[in-house]
Amino acid sequence: MTAAALSLHAPEDGTVPARRSRAERQEIVLDTAERLFSARSSRSVGMDELVRETGLGKMTVYRLFKSKDDLVGAYLSRKAATVLASIDAELARHRDDPRAALLAVVDAVDSDVTSVGFRGCPFTNVSSEYDDPQHPARSAAADYKFELHARLEGLADQLIPGGGDDLAAQVHLIIDGMYLSGGLLGPDGPASHGRRLAEQLIDSAVAGSRPPAA
Repeated sequence: MTAAALSLHAPEDGTVPARRSRAERQEIVLDTAERLFSARSSRSVGMDELVRETGLGKMTVYRLFKSKDDLVGAYLSRKAATVLASIDAELARHRDDPRAALLAVVDAVDSDVTSVGFRGCPFTNVSSEYDDPQHPARSAAADYKFELHARLEGLADQLIPGGGDDLAAQVHLIIDGMYLSGGLLGPDGPASHGRRLAEQLIDSAVAGSRPPAA
């Protein structure tokens, strides 16, 4: 008898298993999707396989996510919220030092790139599987990139008041480059230079923005 079947019966102590809330069922599906999509790709994972892995009924999963496309978009949206919350926590730790805050974001990327099993940026990986720019995965990935850029721009503007646009764009390019290179060539390739390059770029931009000494 499977674990899913066993869950339909009352435990030996006679208590009745609590019915999972909608939010709990959503988390089960999204956790399963993240595990499978991260190990392979979203396109290679069919809904039948995903439903089996959740241990939930097919109708239950489809009531939560009406299509595979919606599920992929929800997976990226949840991941974006988690990553941005982590970034915001780092920025709060460095609220009085925008330079340190910018470098903390790059350090977080470096930590991702050097982690065991790293396969590249999930937002880029998943969204690149779909051609339609209106696909939920593409929309969720773009929303995340915009939110990340807004945070970089806010920090850059603190360092270079009224002129942080270029610096934010350049740091963002370093981040994307670290993810791409790290996923393809490993953490010891060009991605290993990203943090040092970001530090040099930030310091050079700040120095160039200062008025010349009288």
